[in-house]
Amino acid sequence: MVKGPDPSYLKSLNSRQLEAVLHYGSPLLILAGAGSGKTRVITTKIAYLVDQQQFDPRSILAVTFTNKAAKEMKQRAVALAPQAGEVMIRTFHSFGAWLLRRNASLIGLSPYFTICDEQDSLSLLKSAVKDKLPGELTGSDARRQRKEFLHCINRAKDCCLGPDDDLRSLSHHEDLPGVYRAYQRYLQRSGNVDFGDLIMRSVQLLQDNPEVRKRISQRFRVVLVDEYQDSNIAQFHLLDELYDKSNYICVVGDEDQSIYRFRGAEMENILNFDRTFPGTVVIRLEENYRSTGNILAAAGSVVKNNRRRLGKNLWTRKEEGARILLAHLGDQEQEARFCSDLLKDGGYGNTAILYRMNFQSRSFETLFNRLEIPYRVVGTLRFYEREEVKDALAYLVLLLNPNNMVAFARAIGKPRRGVGEKSLDKIMAVSRDHGMDLLAAGKTALDSLRGRGAGGAEKFLSLMDNLGERLDKSKPALLIKEVIIKSGLYDHYRERDLAEGSSRLSNLEELVSALSEYPPGREGLSRYLEDISLNSSDEDPYETTP
Repeated sequence: MVKGPDPSYLKSLNSRQLEAVLHYGSPLLILAGAGSGKTRVITTKIAYLVDQQQFDPRSILAVTFTNKAAKEMKQRAVALAPQAGEVMIRTFHSFGAWLLRRNASLIGLSPYFTICDEQDSLSLLKSAVKDKLPGELTGSDARRQRKEFLHCINRAKDCCLGPDDDLRSLSHHEDLPGVYRAYQRYLQRSGNVDFGDLIMRSVQLLQDNPEVRKRISQRFRVVLVDEYQDSNIAQFHLLDELYDKSNYICVVGDEDQSIYRFRGAEMENILNFDRTFPGTVVIRLEENYRSTGNILAAAGSVVKNNRRRLGKNLWTRKEEGARILLAHLGDQEQEARFCSDLLKDGGYGNTAILYRMNFQSRSFETLFNRLEIPYRVVGTLRFYEREEVKDALAYLVLLLNPNNMVAFARAIGKPRRGVGEKSLDKIMAVSRDHGMDLLAAGKTALDSLRGRGAGGAEKFLSLMDNLGERLDKSKPALLIKEVIIKSGLYDHYRERDLAEGSSRLSNLEELVSALSEYPPGREGLSRYLEDISLNSSDEDPYETTP
């Protein structure tokens, strides 16, 4: 490729950063210490490839781990080279959703599949456990067991293991394979995927369909990965499938910042990168632009004791700064008093207090209220996890995917219409036995329902028919507004607000506002549901309503 004149944005890079940006050809591992400008390097590299190396921006894929990071990466790349706006910059899970939607028929899914969150997965797992282990446990014991099973299933998917693989490294519970198998069966019947499926089923898709793998590998001639130390085994396999030895792969990470083993992160991915991808060039970014000398010295003295590391020596041009203070205190009350004393200078806005468990905030809140120290607790319930929001969205999810058992049960049951568990079981049985979607099965089962449940189900199905007739033309905001009013959710939550002094109606109004940005039809609604599924884990607690 013809290289143009060096653009001005390269002049701000140090020698190691510049070397990483200009590198092309063999696989590249950039070991980027904390505060060493790794985001600048990866965004500058994207801009340089499209601006100076004449790469088609659509042939570049950059993946990271949070939507916030992906958004920032795109903004910074576009600021350097406007054509970088066409580069695909996504999280691993967002890329998996993109890939599966475009090849849904090959894996038995609708392109409008929905992504289960943890609550939805637990609801499906409840049915799976009841199917596999009827009457085994009840109450809190059953809830705890379901959470344990779901944790093991999630870890299995992080490792790219299915229910027929050896799962003993994850759990010795003899029922795990059967429960996992039943859970997948319910998930498939619902037309849903969970977060683990977005990666694991993408890997299976590429492995089972060589023509798809070839097409995707040929499209993405450059694959860039940020925060590689946080990747799990399934994400490694996905990366391996995308690499065909003729395209370019570059990963950025720091083994000293690998702290997510409990969430499935596999540090071997970065430690063995050069063995997995022969010919790898390693470039270390060691100049720190963020921290003072004392902080770097303390951090370095800790990480140098790590047994397995590729090694870096961070340094800075900054001054030494204040010394680190380690205080040994008797109890949490003394901790709160210690922090309040430090805040006597009024530096509230520059101070953060971190604690491990939610209950530990109590002593701080009690003392700070008494001393009139302003504070804000971060970590409230996220917007899309709120009961009223999930209730309203269940109707839209069901419109797109009438096989979704979780959405069907939630929508038909809220507000209450007299459709109890027995009526639901009848509808589910009709759906299963006759291969019908749940809305069609509900109509077929109406004659077998009795009492208030029959009338409630009939009104619900009529509402869904009316909404379905406008699905392809109406804007999602208008649909959700109609759902809130005609379903009875508005009246239901107005009464709750009056009784509890809550602001649930305000959250429903905010939901309408959020949907107003999306275009009409299935595509707009599907894009919105995918966005909120993938973005909810990054939601800023400051922006949610307590």
